[in-house]
Amino acid sequence: MKIILLLLISFIPACTLSAQMVRGIVWGVSPKGEKTPLAYSSVHWHGTPAAVVADSNGRFSIPPPATWPATLMASFVGYGSDMREIPNESVFAELFLHEGATLDEIRITGRQAGLYNSRLTQLKTEVITAAGLQKMACCNIGESFENSASISVGYSDAVSGARQIRLLGLSGIYAQMLEENRPDMRGLATPFGLSFTPGPWLESIQVAKGIGSVLQGYENITGQINLEYRKPATPEPLFLNLYLDRFGRTEANAASSLQLSERLFTSLLAHASIDPMKVDNNHDGFMDEPVKQQINLANRWLYMAPNGTALRFGIKGLYEKRDGGALDFDASRPRDTVQYGTGIENTHINAYVKAGIPIADTVTNIAFIADYTFHDIKSFFGLKAFDGTEHTANFNVLFQSKSGRHHDYMLGAGIRWDSYRQGLRDVWFPASGTGRQEQYIDLDRDETVGGLFGEYTFSHADRFWFVAGLRADYHSLYQWLITPRATLKYNITGDLILRASAGRGFRTANVVTDNIGILATGRQIVIDELPVIEDAWTYGSSVAWYFPLFHDDRASLVLDFFRTQFTNQVIVDQEDDLARVHIYNLNGPSFSNTYQIDFSVMPAERFSIMATFRYTDAQTAYRNRPARERPLNDRFKAVLNLQYATRMNIWTFDFTAQLNGQTRLPDFAVTNGARYSPVYPLFFVQLTRKFRSLDVYLGCENLFNYTQRDPILLAATPYNTGFNSSVIWGPLMERRIYAGLRFTLFK
Repeated sequence: MKIILLLLISFIPACTLSAQMVRGIVWGVSPKGEKTPLAYSSVHWHGTPAAVVADSNGRFSIPPPATWPATLMASFVGYGSDMREIPNESVFAELFLHEGATLDEIRITGRQAGLYNSRLTQLKTEVITAAGLQKMACCNIGESFENSASISVGYSDAVSGARQIRLLGLSGIYAQMLEENRPDMRGLATPFGLSFTPGPWLESIQVAKGIGSVLQGYENITGQINLEYRKPATPEPLFLNLYLDRFGRTEANAASSLQLSERLFTSLLAHASIDPMKVDNNHDGFMDEPVKQQINLANRWLYMAPNGTALRFGIKGLYEKRDGGALDFDASRPRDTVQYGTGIENTHINAYVKAGIPIADTVTNIAFIADYTFHDIKSFFGLKAFDGTEHTANFNVLFQSKSGRHHDYMLGAGIRWDSYRQGLRDVWFPASGTGRQEQYIDLDRDETVGGLFGEYTFSHADRFWFVAGLRADYHSLYQWLITPRATLKYNITGDLILRASAGRGFRTANVVTDNIGILATGRQIVIDELPVIEDAWTYGSSVAWYFPLFHDDRASLVLDFFRTQFTNQVIVDQEDDLARVHIYNLNGPSFSNTYQIDFSVMPAERFSIMATFRYTDAQTAYRNRPARERPLNDRFKAVLNLQYATRMNIWTFDFTAQLNGQTRLPDFAVTNGARYSPVYPLFFVQLTRKFRSLDVYLGCENLFNYTQRDPILLAATPYNTGFNSSVIWGPLMERRIYAGLRFTLFK
């Protein structure tokens, strides 16, 4: 168990207990029939790329599959493979690999749920699997949430192409983005970070709603979105994905996993894409999306030492360029008031190392996690310009152990250093006719944060878990930040699960990159007061019921409610003054209440239905006004997903329907008395044909061609203070027809 416990401390939030994993052992069988535990063999569920490595005693723990029964597979160099059908999570799995055996190739076709609510996590968690990531032929994670009502995805403005998400009725800046449980996509990467991770690089995305573990820091407020990459020990040595759509968007993705020795594994990940066409379907003279190019490379390593130490390290780098604005904009010409264009360049580098070391026994471990991030952004929006450079370094040490059968605890210490060099050159033309006005806003900032944290877990009889965590961090700008958090999970029966969570979170605002859409206006940007650190409490609960219905013995119904309430918040106000964007600190109430219901069932063999509905009440007190509904925040979202597969999954058909609720329009965008955007539907379809090692897919997004008309206010006069491209509530691009292929090389 040493390796598994080590992986748990390094890569899984502390609130997930090993007792919830499927356990087993891999035996090596000699030609004489003698069996011995087979150390470091690879184990995975058939149909999924995620693999675990057995420890030095051949024992393993693996997260459960989406549905039962499921086929568990094991392999090791020099041995034949073995597979076993596992009926449920209570079975202790034994697999037998015969030394020197040569077997004819056997391929079993299985089905994996695209999205499901995890039964095992303490927090209410939606898991988007590899199958779910393929349903939309998603090109990046910003395009991976169409089947989820928990997350709404939209544009920050109509010229930059920046995607933004909302979780629990609040901007995605309040959800902590994680890369295998390391904080990622923060700081200057925030506005475009959703496009930085290609979907084909991932095994899954876990969306945990509510306050999570203190292990990853104090910045989580509404939830955590964790990205699990394809692992170096993945049994498929090569995966390729090619994509092309009707607008000329072309993408190529590659993932290669190699075993270099008995203990050393590596993976290489590559992505290249281009959006070359200038498209203006609404004929307002502006591109509906910018033309852009991106190249993205990553290299990840895993070393398993004989004593059970696991060392993981890697590096990734990205360069992206976007050019948008008016159709006739020529980026090679000096910028002036004749044309309106946008140009954005992002350069991103991240390197990390994680080492986990077992100490003395199988239940005590220590881990070291360090990473470094460099991000550089250069951008202009008309005559406004914003440039920034970020350096971030993190180091954490963790100690985990167990006392008796019921008590687990984790202690840790960490330090983070952030250095921001950023400046905004703001240019505007007042309505008074006084001519061009200009100011430079210096946004340089250095932060050092060091602290201690601990987390205690009490579990009983695999039915009850209580997790209590506390952080105490000293911030160089804001002094002491105390972060308490707690979660509870109770399996009332084997099929009825109650969860609850509560806690506090903080974050430092980056007022420009958090709100990049304010640059796509003709207004002056005014920072009225020094922003405070944002401070909020989130609490909520959920009930999940699993029951037999039709063909499905594990249909599910999940209800949840969450509330986030701010003590401090940075407000970006475009409604108080039609000539200026005002940025100031909250003075009054600000909250969000979210209610959601999820239902899934398989009424017939190979036919699944998932339906979900979410309602949000989000209000904020703006200056000189009482609390009112936040603008451009959808009141509700409903999703229906249908999937049918023929035998052996040779043909798979996916259909998704969304109903997107109305949003309050900002006062300055109200026309003809319509204070709310319309309720509108969206439809997505995809057909996949599976061959031996090749999948070919054809699909359509926005099937019935619904778009927001006139998304840019005063598009004809982009240097007028009334010009505004940030009032976005609906789709900007018309029907998108696409095709592609996925090739997998199996061992």
